[in-house]
Amino acid sequence: MFNYLINLFFPKVCVGCHTLLLSGETILCTRCRHELPLTQYHLNPKNEAVKKFYGRIDIQHASAFLYFNKKGIVQELIHNLKYKGHEEIGTFLGNWYAEDLKELSLKIPFDTIIPVPLHPKKLKKRGYNQVTTFGITLSKNLEISFDPGILYRKKYSKTQSKKNLLGRSESIENIFDVKFSDENHNKHFLVVDDVLTTGATLEACSRALQKIPGAKISIVCMAMANS
Repeated sequence: MFNYLINLFFPKVCVGCHTLLLSGETILCTRCRHELPLTQYHLNPKNEAVKKFYGRIDIQHASAFLYFNKKGIVQELIHNLKYKGHEEIGTFLGNWYAEDLKELSLKIPFDTIIPVPLHPKKLKKRGYNQVTTFGITLSKNLEISFDPGILYRKKYSKTQSKKNLLGRSESIENIFDVKFSDENHNKHFLVVDDVLTTGATLEACSRALQKIPGAKISIVCMAMANS
């Protein structure tokens, strides 16, 4: 009865098109789900996400679940996740993408999932890290650990969204560091983030993680900017 009243006065709407969700639908309506631009990068070891890091950092794998287009459904999803407190979107995307990644994880076994961290100042302001639920959901589905404590952001930086690759690389260099023990040696870390654009942030995270002896790095994002 309580849930019925909640839905009556606060009906759930599709994040993509803002129409009322039908029974059995969550986050997105059936039509918007079918319109999601899936990359299928997990099937291609030489995909565009991997190419982002050629000559920059040694990684074992990189992929993104969706293409990110301005004013599209994916932008709505990420905006609601990042700025409007809808952390359930991370769970939704994590459950979906995990099914694609299960076969990949048999070929490239990951040990620990690492979320790209926020600076404590930004984390306090926002109240949550937008990639946490995505990472935790992948962790549960792939049956590997999730550790948000190894990688941390030691410098506060403003948004990188309007900077080019050079500007991002200059401003983001050396702002990440790691805390690790002998147990973390020789592990394969899967770094997760929301949107892959220039790759500067993920490159900086990977360089920090490579301070750990024997570390291998892979990268998975919810979306990638469609250039």
